[in-house]
Amino acid sequence: MMILDSVIPFGRSKAEYELMFALSESDRSKSIVGIGDGPASFNAEMTAAGYAVTSIDPIYQFTSAEIKSRFDACIDGIIEQVRNSPNNWGWNYHKSPDDLRANREKAISLFLEDYDRGKSEGRYLNAELPKLDFQDRQFQLALCSHFLFLYSEHLSFEFHLDSIRELCRIAEEVRIFPLLTLSQLRSQYIDEICSTLAQEGISSEIIQVTYELQKGGNQAIIFRQ
Repeated sequence: MMILDSVIPFGRSKAEYELMFALSESDRSKSIVGIGDGPASFNAEMTAAGYAVTSIDPIYQFTSAEIKSRFDACIDGIIEQVRNSPNNWGWNYHKSPDDLRANREKAISLFLEDYDRGKSEGRYLNAELPKLDFQDRQFQLALCSHFLFLYSEHLSFEFHLDSIRELCRIAEEVRIFPLLTLSQLRSQYIDEICSTLAQEGISSEIIQVTYELQKGGNQAIIFRQ
């Protein structure tokens, strides 16, 4: 069982997802599953705009009040860490640490307004990799933000490989962002995962995107089968 005190519930907005994953208008119209969305406002904003998104995250076992409380307990420390490591960050989208904070607060506010209704509609599901209870090719597009590759120092190569295989099972196309770890280094797993999956008929493509918060974190990877 997930312990909420071990989680940093930061979520991104629809505008950030569009930049991180280079989403086109046709992409937005696809059936989308968001992996590890946490308190992102992507689902809420996409639903309000008439699109179809299912978000999965083990944090959805908790109530809105519990998630908000954990966010409030984390936010000061996270922004302070950002302030204390100015060379690690790019400010082309968020303009400053204060702007980053304001954007994260706005995202979680929109998420919380939508959360209970979204849970009742089946848009926020308590689930986690590497095994998901979805049908083969149930979705056209899977988006994984700030989880796979970012936590390469905490999650094994096998976990990553099994997780990406599972995402390729449930979705026609998989996009993962960023390719850097928490230490600002390119994940050591990427090359071997791409070569292993290529032997299984799954192609990979690394693309440049226009979103960058971690310095150098401006690439996403696309897997297709």
